[in-house]
Amino acid sequence: MVDAGIVERIRELRPLIRQNALRAEHDRRVPDEVVAALSGTGVYRMNVPARYGGYQTPLHTQVDAFAEIALECASTAWVTLGQAGVSYIAALFPDEAQDDFFTGPAGPDVRIGGTLVPGATAVPYDGGYRVDGASGFATGCHHAHWHLLTAAVVPADGRPVEGPPEVLWVAVPMSELEILDDWDTTGLAGTGSNTVVAHDIPVPAHRVLPLGPMLAGRTPSKTNADDPFYRMPVLALFCAWTASAALGLGRAALTEFDQRVHRRGITYTLHQRQHEATVTHLQFAEAQMRISAAELVAARLTGEIETKAHDGDSYTPREKARIRAECGYLTRLCKEAVELLASAAGASSLQRSVPLQRIARDVNALTLHSFVNPATNLEIYGRVLSGVDPGTPFL
Repeated sequence: MVDAGIVERIRELRPLIRQNALRAEHDRRVPDEVVAALSGTGVYRMNVPARYGGYQTPLHTQVDAFAEIALECASTAWVTLGQAGVSYIAALFPDEAQDDFFTGPAGPDVRIGGTLVPGATAVPYDGGYRVDGASGFATGCHHAHWHLLTAAVVPADGRPVEGPPEVLWVAVPMSELEILDDWDTTGLAGTGSNTVVAHDIPVPAHRVLPLGPMLAGRTPSKTNADDPFYRMPVLALFCAWTASAALGLGRAALTEFDQRVHRRGITYTLHQRQHEATVTHLQFAEAQMRISAAELVAARLTGEIETKAHDGDSYTPREKARIRAECGYLTRLCKEAVELLASAAGASSLQRSVPLQRIARDVNALTLHSFVNPATNLEIYGRVLSGVDPGTPFL
């Protein structure tokens, strides 16, 4: 299997994904058979090093692949892009840890989850750490083999820490973590983003990645350190991956609306078919233009990330802030398009079986993600443009 046809292989699974979208929302997790089918496409290999059988797939192809999934179920897309994306972070760990991740029973199809909010603590122990505490929003935890838990280092003697604590990503087998049943949401409900809990788990030193150096572009992986593919900043990558979910949702809304307007009228008017009404023409065109604009923004940021990685160029603070702002902005454009179409779809679209309402719930949830939130991201970019501190290290 090679990655050349990965988008086509995923496209062939769209009927299965669509068929199970409501089930994923109801069960609050992606069905097992959908995860297994996606694994068969090689989607989880896209960021795995080639020496382990991974693909190191071009970023623009990844965006296309995830968008295909989001066309039918945003929850499934979010879980898939999260786990396929975290494998990129796993490839930045020391080489010994990569052997743990990518040569296990799942091989290069391993599913690795991760969270960025430091809810756990890491206490130095026997050359490594003992990790304890909870971490929320562990997307796809039910199907993950590993989880990268974000933990703040605290001294073994319990003395207070002066200044911000060191923050680590620690890799823990999912079998060692407890999963709480606390994911019950109105949007992206099928992602199964439950809280996971570590109960004083020992983690060897080679399965630890300091967050600060990683965000600055430094990796302890000797093998991947000079590979242009692994020069792409993780947070910029997350912007591109998020774009795929937003674009998929926007395109899905356009498709659903197109189908509806040709088979229904506008109640209490003379229009027997909605597609004949002038107001529909205006709504349809406006929504399409917003999605097209979002696609242009996504292509720009994705192309810039790939070009800089290839050329070995660094990023200015303004460029980093702009990419994050573009992520939020294009997501907002997609949300506005979806809301316009959902409001024009008629009361019959309120039925749970009609995908348009789920699309609207999911895109709203996407814009509420703290790294994606359009208002927050525009403020950060505006701060940098104004010559003041961005107010966050997450650029």
